[in-house]
Amino acid sequence: MYRFIARRLGSGVVLVAALTTLTFFLLYLGAGDDIARQLLGEEADEAAVRAKERELGLDRPIVTQFAHWLSGAVHGDLGTSWFNGQDVGAAILSRLSVTVSLVIGSTLLTVVFATVLGVVAATRGGWVDRVVQVAGVLGHAVPNFLISLGLVLVFAISLHWFRPTGYTRFAESPGLWLSSITLPVLALAVHGVSGVVQQVRGAVVDELGRDYVRTLRSRGLSEARVVYRHALRNAAGPALSFLGVQVVGLLGGAVIIEQVFAIPGLGQVAVTATGQGDVPLVMGLVVVSAVLVVVLNLLIDLLQGWLNPKVRLG
Repeated sequence: MYRFIARRLGSGVVLVAALTTLTFFLLYLGAGDDIARQLLGEEADEAAVRAKERELGLDRPIVTQFAHWLSGAVHGDLGTSWFNGQDVGAAILSRLSVTVSLVIGSTLLTVVFATVLGVVAATRGGWVDRVVQVAGVLGHAVPNFLISLGLVLVFAISLHWFRPTGYTRFAESPGLWLSSITLPVLALAVHGVSGVVQQVRGAVVDELGRDYVRTLRSRGLSEARVVYRHALRNAAGPALSFLGVQVVGLLGGAVIIEQVFAIPGLGQVAVTATGQGDVPLVMGLVVVSAVLVVVLNLLIDLLQGWLNPKVRLG
């Protein structure tokens, strides 16, 4: 098991390193030679521009800049924002818990609803199966922002069950916090459930057709025990693999969802930093997002290895 974890951690470190290296060179090379002038304005004189370049370290070779940034990043220093002078790590950490709560909440809902609906569709068949499959296709096809607007119109404006926008931190009021993240989490979970339910349904159908299931039934085991204790456990592998892909989609979808619901998470920071061309802040967001994806996928791999020992041996 330890070797299995070490392999997964090693591949995650390689992924983060490759992604951050590629992103750094693309951002700094794509920003052009007039970064300092963009920061100071077109009216700035040449002396001020050159002084700003020296302040930001932009007068050094790009390889030297990368080595300096990497040295700081390894020690937890992601640099300083070019526009507001705020520490990048502090700016991201202040918003990280918001986005993580959305992603974790939507992931939990995805697992629960996709499992229940997938098993029901696979065991019942007929019109129930067709309804679940059609709903899955439609839910995956509708954009996140349309789902969000629909939820706001129904549950916030018409029924007045939730606030349409805004966010309350858990420390201030747990009840208001739960109310403020419910609609965003549901909006994110719709896409997750729509994708994973097809995988669960297909995997369970395949398992129910195998010889060991017929043997278990012939021994008199109840259908519920056959399905939930044996078939579902063996079918969890493909569904969990697809869930890992969906987690990346949930992080990307959170950017849009946070804009729709005016939630101060990483999505708002990403949109602002990208629009301004704040390269250090964008780099920090890339690093943190990559680490989040690696950690979440590692947890999914561990769960998959626990369910299926063949994964650990492979």
